[in-house]
Amino acid sequence: MRPDQLADLRIPSDPQMAPDGRRVAFVVTRPDLDGDRYESRIWIWDGAEARPLTAGPSDATPRWSPDGTRIAFLRRRHDDPAQVAILPTDGGEATTVTGFDLGVTEIAWSPDGTHLAVVATTWTAPWADLDDDERARRPRRIDRFGYRFDGRGWLHDRRAHVWLVDPDGEDDPLLLTPGDFDESQVVWSPNGTELAFVSARHRTRMLDPGTQVWTVAAVGGDPVPVTDVGTWSLPSYDRTGRLHVIGLPGVDVHPNVYPLWRIGPDGSMTALTGELDRNIAPFAPTLTPPPPRWLDDGSAFAYIEDRGSVGVIRIHPDARVDRVVTGPRVVTGIDPTPDGRLLALVITSPTDPGELYRWDGSGEPVPVTALNDGFRRDTELVEPATFAIEHDGVHIDGWVYLPEGDDQVPVLLNIHGGPATQYGFGFFDEFQVYVEAGYGVVATNPRGSSGYGVDHVRAVVGRWTEERPPDLVDLLAAPDAAVAAFERLDPDRMGVMGGSYGGLATIRVLAEDHRYRSAVAERGLYSWTSFTGTSDIGPWFDRVYLGSDPLEGWPTRWAASPLAVAHRVETPTLIIHSEQDWRCPIEQAEQLFAVFVVKGLDTAFVRFPGEGHELSRGGKPRHRVERFEAILDWHATHLM
Repeated sequence: MRPDQLADLRIPSDPQMAPDGRRVAFVVTRPDLDGDRYESRIWIWDGAEARPLTAGPSDATPRWSPDGTRIAFLRRRHDDPAQVAILPTDGGEATTVTGFDLGVTEIAWSPDGTHLAVVATTWTAPWADLDDDERARRPRRIDRFGYRFDGRGWLHDRRAHVWLVDPDGEDDPLLLTPGDFDESQVVWSPNGTELAFVSARHRTRMLDPGTQVWTVAAVGGDPVPVTDVGTWSLPSYDRTGRLHVIGLPGVDVHPNVYPLWRIGPDGSMTALTGELDRNIAPFAPTLTPPPPRWLDDGSAFAYIEDRGSVGVIRIHPDARVDRVVTGPRVVTGIDPTPDGRLLALVITSPTDPGELYRWDGSGEPVPVTALNDGFRRDTELVEPATFAIEHDGVHIDGWVYLPEGDDQVPVLLNIHGGPATQYGFGFFDEFQVYVEAGYGVVATNPRGSSGYGVDHVRAVVGRWTEERPPDLVDLLAAPDAAVAAFERLDPDRMGVMGGSYGGLATIRVLAEDHRYRSAVAERGLYSWTSFTGTSDIGPWFDRVYLGSDPLEGWPTRWAASPLAVAHRVETPTLIIHSEQDWRCPIEQAEQLFAVFVVKGLDTAFVRFPGEGHELSRGGKPRHRVERFEAILDWHATHLM
């Protein structure tokens, strides 16, 4: 795969089964290099073929009305924020029924189809009465943390609330959750009398990752908390009206494995997947995974993240779990019929960017679209081989992508972000681009990664001040294990690269291992001492990983910082960062670059204007291509 072939991808997502159990609405997104944007449309599979249902260019989040006669979706025109549009399924034009200042991010039909619950963002006073020029000019008076967030921008002047919207567009929207808080992940109870949502309203909100699940009457009233403060997300009701949530009590429990809980009428909580030791809501940087999909018999379909794969499980009312869709693949979307006999899925694999599938309870899921046939036909995608690192009593999975041929090839060790995420069996454009350029791509899931249970994901907690913490031990061993397993990998020509946590780990690897001849450190956390005050998650992220005291933990933060060992790096290193990255602000890269320049290291610094932390996955298409070109040029100079 070449960088310019990003434009050939057709990425399906968000499958939504129609009430009739026959049709499926879903979203297809493609990068448009010429327009430097993403084009997304609502598609429909009617039981026989798939076709576009809307013209775009930016339509998403399809939701069927309970009677199946209408689809509500989010439509964005030009640079305007997304609004709710309603499309009759028997033909006709879509009608936009909302006009919120800063747009809508979520939609949920009431069970009787008379209303939509939406999460919409509006200006707060005094910003609501200003024009855009004055908002940009006026000084920002900040009195609490959480005033900006990566990918969302400034938050101090706006709030995201739950509103009731008339799908016919005749009545004005009704605000259900006024106040100086934000809400998200809204769901209806089956009888339509109440809604549940997630909100952080406690005194130390944004200084910790804590949230609560709340309910509010559909006719309005004061929201009621139904959980204590914890790390909660994705509330959902089963068909009998019992409320469920994914997460754990407490605010300093990340990273972890988060079970599904049932909330009793008295507030008691029962963990339904506590023995599973696997996450059922895998982290997705650019998507919020859907909550469990409840069925008529009280069971639910949900994801399961496991050793590089993401499959589907069925959780029964007695907490029994069946594995439904397994194997070396990554499921990115699921929606069943109410009886559970049919399941619509989006599935990817290392050699497949994704298609819509149908599963009828027997055998393997069957693809029902061919969105990427042309891309697969024109691109010789590489299937990875596996290897393992075994030491310290742990088993670490690894993958190697090799170009065609028999000659030795230079090595690129890739380190994922998080660190509580995983590499594995999904399609990853980066690996295919690097192998096309002639590299042997090596990827692994060191301790600290998700998909392997609590012990694995928490193995790094409180350990990053050590000279060789567990994840570093695993990463230092990875190239030797890969070279031993694949003789085509050239141990004399090795490069290393990674983003976010992967950028942090890249510098730590380079400070210990001087065999590498090329490196790329991207959007990394390099100085915990400044990250604490500049990152959108800074006030709590160091506490959960380092155990540092918020006010007095400066020695701990510096001891864990890659910047403290950056002077030991000998490898030519390219630094890539986005100027609007609020997760790892660009001052992190600026400090690292300064050390390298003073040291006289062969280095360069590429800054991307207007981009955030997710540049490599969701940045402007032309920036994504230019990023690829910068990386390939750097590695070619030092490894080819």
